[in-house]
Amino acid sequence: IIASDNIDKVIALIRSSSNADEARAKLIENFKLSEIQAKAIVEMRLRQLTGLEQDKLRTEYDELMKTIEDLKDILDKKDAKILKVEGGRIEFKNVKFSFGKRLILKGVNFIVEPGQKVAIVGPTGAGKSTISKLIFRFYDPSLGDILIDNQSLRDVTQSSLRSNIGVVPQDTVMFNDTIGYNISYGKPGTSINEINKVAKLSSIDKFIQNLDMGYDTMVGERGLKLSGGEKQRIAIARALLKNPKIFIFDEATSALDTKTEKLIEKSLKKLANKNTTLVIAHRLSTIIDSDKIIVLSDGMVAEEGTHSYLLKSKGLYAEMWMRQQEGIN
Repeated sequence: IIASDNIDKVIALIRSSSNADEARAKLIENFKLSEIQAKAIVEMRLRQLTGLEQDKLRTEYDELMKTIEDLKDILDKKDAKILKVEGGRIEFKNVKFSFGKRLILKGVNFIVEPGQKVAIVGPTGAGKSTISKLIFRFYDPSLGDILIDNQSLRDVTQSSLRSNIGVVPQDTVMFNDTIGYNISYGKPGTSINEINKVAKLSSIDKFIQNLDMGYDTMVGERGLKLSGGEKQRIAIARALLKNPKIFIFDEATSALDTKTEKLIEKSLKKLANKNTTLVIAHRLSTIIDSDKIIVLSDGMVAEEGTHSYLLKSKGLYAEMWMRQQEGIN
């Protein structure tokens, strides 16, 4: 049974979502809801509300129910096993994925070895963010397979899969609670020392120290009292606190200024020695130190290699690099 006060957090997730797909992703990550449980929570809250506020909550409840209904396609097998992650090797084997009539991925193959930092780049619409959604199993491939340490994602429980992956998305979920709560949300019972450690790694510690209430500062609804960069650094701290074997950064530094971005990159390099890191990026300057860069184009791998190798190849990556450098200059 889900505590009734969690309805505020459920509604916050829905309100912070720009579309049903985003809401679906956030709900999968943060809640294990059945329709009966969600209805019980909302109905309990509805009895306390009247008039316009009740109508508003009812609308949001209807949206929530529709999202939950859409989740029923992705279910664990009856004999699903617990994912056992030792190295964190990721493999895409001829992965194809369609959304409606649109074919997004057209046979993607690549391997991320344990401890590697691999970046996925490409033009808008190439399928970059779809890669992260498939790894987190928001969807299953239409054809092909995805494996972590040689275990098919279809054969393992979703909860064990997600417990081994730390995701920092472009749009961060923030609850109307304290900064400390928002950092420790994914790991209840976290000590203040642990929170301090990840805050320092994500370069948010000095900002927090300068606040009158420190970690007890309320962030406001959807984090309205924080800048985009501050919310993003809190999200990175949250992921670091989870300390998973695999990190996925999905345009995670898009809201950061260059100085802060460099500080966080320095911290992430320390993690790369023991964690597998997948970075989905638009700004190529953030991934030049990657062990491998995979360039997607029109749903396929166009080329892959290190930054220097791809520049020498004078292909799509080199074109994108030159275009961004000209924009900076």
